[in-house]
Amino acid sequence: VQLQASGGGLVQAGASLRLSCAASGSTVSQYAVGWFRQAPGKEREFVAGISWPGRNTRYLKSVKGRFTISRDNAKNTVYLQMNSLKPEDTAVYYCARARNQLVAESLSSFEYWGQGTQVTVSS
Repeated sequence: VQLQASGGGLVQAGASLRLSCAASGSTVSQYAVGWFRQAPGKEREFVAGISWPGRNTRYLKSVKGRFTISRDNAKNTVYLQMNSLKPEDTAVYYCARARNQLVAESLSSFEYWGQGTQVTVSS
């Protein structure tokens, strides 16, 4: 399974970005998917997760109300819409496929990881 995260970039505070996570070689169908981020010198942290087929979502407290995770099962793609970005959102963002259909937060619950996309928010 290969996961390709894309959509990152350099934006000013208050701007929006939409990250995409596309699967190739296999699928994210039938599995929950999560977005994580890792800032320099910090541990990787859970940002948002979505179950299969998409009824349940979960968010890091600091992004709730600003970020929205969604999935297009026909396109085998998961999205993270990020609005009202803040400098503290700066990090490399990773998508990951969980081991089952249930939304999860712990790193150990995820089996396959994408390569990451850089998000930089300037003040």
